[in-house]
Amino acid sequence: MSFDTASLGLLVPAMAAGLLVTATHVPLGMQVIGRGIVFVDLAIAQIAGLGVILADVLGWEPQGIAMQVAALSAALAAALLLTWTERRWPEVQEAIIGVTFVLASSAAVLLLAGNPHGGEHLKDLLVGQILWVDPARLLPVALVYGIVLAVWFGLGERIGRAGFYALFACAVTVSVQLVGLYLVFSTLVIPALATFYARRRRLAWAYAIGALGYAAGLSVSAAADLPSGPMVVCAMGLAGALAALALRRQ
Repeated sequence: MSFDTASLGLLVPAMAAGLLVTATHVPLGMQVIGRGIVFVDLAIAQIAGLGVILADVLGWEPQGIAMQVAALSAALAAALLLTWTERRWPEVQEAIIGVTFVLASSAAVLLLAGNPHGGEHLKDLLVGQILWVDPARLLPVALVYGIVLAVWFGLGERIGRAGFYALFACAVTVSVQLVGLYLVFSTLVIPALATFYARRRRLAWAYAIGALGYAAGLSVSAAADLPSGPMVVCAMGLAGALAALALRRQ
């Protein structure tokens, strides 16, 4: 694909979506790394996706309010469950999160088993279709993310364990439908992990890694006609590795 007007028409909304996801997920990802619950985003995102799949099986409108309510309800239920297990069994919380993810993934496969387009639906959930994001979706997404950022930077850890999981569930529910599970996980973990040893300006470094990953990944994907989601993940991983090396030398 050459960089003509049509290409830019795809890249600009996709880049905007990537920057929106980066804006919210980088600070949340730092909290996830700090709490030692790295795979919580995979579990909650997978359960949000399970809510979407269940709503689709029931015949609900793909972009309707009912579909969003189903996804958010599933994610919030998972957040409440993980809040309770962290309070009850904190020493095995990571294992519980892993089991939750596997169970949700298996349930999704079973629900899609009788669907002739099941494999495509599952791929969209995991890899996403960021290059084909609908520009009309970006404004409501930006409003939701704005609320998430206002609550997080306004209250921080004062929202408590339950508040964090609920806020996290809201952000991930929107993101997994926008960019897919792999990009949600990568945006949460890679910038936060790469800047873990940063002594100053950690947030700025993390934001730069996320933005560079999306910009480079989308550009290469469009130019070489490669899948956009995996390309962004690889680009962000490379940017994170280079940044981590630079920060360690400091």
